[in-house]
Amino acid sequence: MKSNVFATIIAASFATSVAADGVVNLYSSRHYDTDERLYSDFETATGITINRIEGNADELIARMEAEGANSPADVLITVDTSRLARAKNAGILQAIDSPELEEKIPANLQDKDNQWFGFSQRARIIFFAKDSVDTPPATYLDLADPAYKGKVCIRSSTNTYNQTLLASIIANHGEEAATSWAEGVVSNMARAPQGGDTDQLRGLVSGECEIAVSNSYYFARAMRKDVKGVSADLDKIGWVFPAQDAEGAHMNLSGAGVAAHAPNRENAIKFLEYLASDQAQQYFSNGNDEFPAVADVELAENVAKLGEFKADDVNLSDVAENIPTAQKIFNEAGWE
Repeated sequence: MKSNVFATIIAASFATSVAADGVVNLYSSRHYDTDERLYSDFETATGITINRIEGNADELIARMEAEGANSPADVLITVDTSRLARAKNAGILQAIDSPELEEKIPANLQDKDNQWFGFSQRARIIFFAKDSVDTPPATYLDLADPAYKGKVCIRSSTNTYNQTLLASIIANHGEEAATSWAEGVVSNMARAPQGGDTDQLRGLVSGECEIAVSNSYYFARAMRKDVKGVSADLDKIGWVFPAQDAEGAHMNLSGAGVAAHAPNRENAIKFLEYLASDQAQQYFSNGNDEFPAVADVELAENVAKLGEFKADDVNLSDVAENIPTAQKIFNEAGWE
């Protein structure tokens, strides 16, 4: 993430380029250094300069709300359906008409009102310790099975990945089943929720837990480069793409939308269309170990090693509507 000094410099440049030709002002909560290539390639291909402010998603959404009609933002790019839905509900995005995006991005990965589009995906996978788990959970619902009591490592209920996962369980199985699931997982936790997805994988290696839930790209990254506490022991970890005989593995999005008051609206749409290009889609996979949103784009070698699987094709706009209910269920289940 860039320093506050850098953000201040960029903010100052916005003041002189709010409606300038050849400019797109990007607010981004994607914190991956590898995205630099995405931006530089777009600038080279189009001649459009990207001015960028990076920050926490909630901070950027609040900033755009406060800026209102005077906001210089053209595009908001962020991670997880819950945050995209939050941005839409805050009124800081606008509907756009792009036949190119409509054609390339699957319908279930875009907002039903065309206010946001998904551009990369991560599967939420069940990982397990090979030496101690002979029969790992085959579905998300299985994580609540008493057979796994005291074995599960998973993140907190405030984590957006878990909020969206529970929201998808509500969409696929109903609120009652989702409530039972949350209560069962709490009973099966090996420890109180702590850390990020990589820390859940480290819990497997350290022996704190025997089953863990993590997004696919954290594990794929550990195959590609050294990740402390994980990479040296990859052979000890097995994985399951859940619900392959049912709805399929839950897919979590990174996506973007055009700001409600975008001063460079046409350039903003061009940037979103660029993110759906084969070049950008391959870079999401090669640079950050993600699955492309566009069909038939070649996967990075380490991502492909995870194997083929059935993905849940539930409409993520519908899933997003369940986020408040998911948080209520988490709270009532005592999920920290």
